[in-house]
Amino acid sequence: MIGGAGYVGCVLSDALLTRGYRVRVMDNLLYDHFHVAEGLIARPGTSLLVGDLRDAHALGQALDGITDVVLLASLVGDPISRKYPELAKAVNLRGSKALLDALSGRGLRRLVFTSTCSNYGLWEGTEPATESAPLTPLSVYAETKVAFEQAILERRGAIDFHPVILRLSTVFGLSPRMRFDLTVNEFARAIASGVKLDVYDKDTWRPYCHVRDICQAIISVLRAPDEVVSGEIFNVGADENNLTKEQIVEEVLRHVAGDVRFVEGGGDRRNYRVSFAKIRDTLGFRARFGLPAVVPQMVRAIRCGLYRDDAGAPDRYGNYAVRPGIV
Repeated sequence: MIGGAGYVGCVLSDALLTRGYRVRVMDNLLYDHFHVAEGLIARPGTSLLVGDLRDAHALGQALDGITDVVLLASLVGDPISRKYPELAKAVNLRGSKALLDALSGRGLRRLVFTSTCSNYGLWEGTEPATESAPLTPLSVYAETKVAFEQAILERRGAIDFHPVILRLSTVFGLSPRMRFDLTVNEFARAIASGVKLDVYDKDTWRPYCHVRDICQAIISVLRAPDEVVSGEIFNVGADENNLTKEQIVEEVLRHVAGDVRFVEGGGDRRNYRVSFAKIRDTLGFRARFGLPAVVPQMVRAIRCGLYRDDAGAPDRYGNYAVRPGIV
């Protein structure tokens, strides 16, 4: 698993280990989250390699003897990719392409690439976007994801393993490598902490998916027959979790009082609803967690002081800045 110590990766590692898989994690600990790596390496069945997928030697070590690869590693999100555009292109696109080149001839079974529903950008269709909808990336982040999707699809038939592309909804929920720069998590923390929250463009739509449901979707793909998933693209999420920002705020306010102001004129133009019929009909995948069940858990975790502001590590709970030495 490349990028396996991140927000999704550490939860996925636990889910795989619980199901009897052996897991090798490669991660360059981009956000200085060494505390997560310490937790991973203590689990039986896990091996950890601290390295960068752009390092050919480290990548070769990570791939030795591996049967399946889950590619999570990237600068994830529009803000961090906008802050470090050249690094985003180097990791998300060029580094990922180098990985693709390194996979053939290893007896690999499957590559699972986690892309993003942000690729739909500004979807103006009357129905939710399916996997065949036009892509309109509006950020460096989405542009790199679309470009690598294309690189994978162009090589179908010329590679000796089975690639699968998963376009993930915006993720939410608790994780050992917690992020509060994701919409649901951000709103829950601000409101539960008594911080005044300005919400821009309350009527814009996005799909959301709990981190454990994301992991279950990845495991479903790993377990599926080759002929069912090879070369396929799947949106990952649930129809009922297509939500506006206002709906998210309303759900949080059902559980805790807060000071929220809705503001127009935000700089993020993304607005899209997504269809998840394909992954449901093909793999039987159904998301288990919605906001009504998860928000109370998050509020309790926040209010009990689990996520304290750390003056020594102000960027601990999000993809805000990369650690020194990452170029």
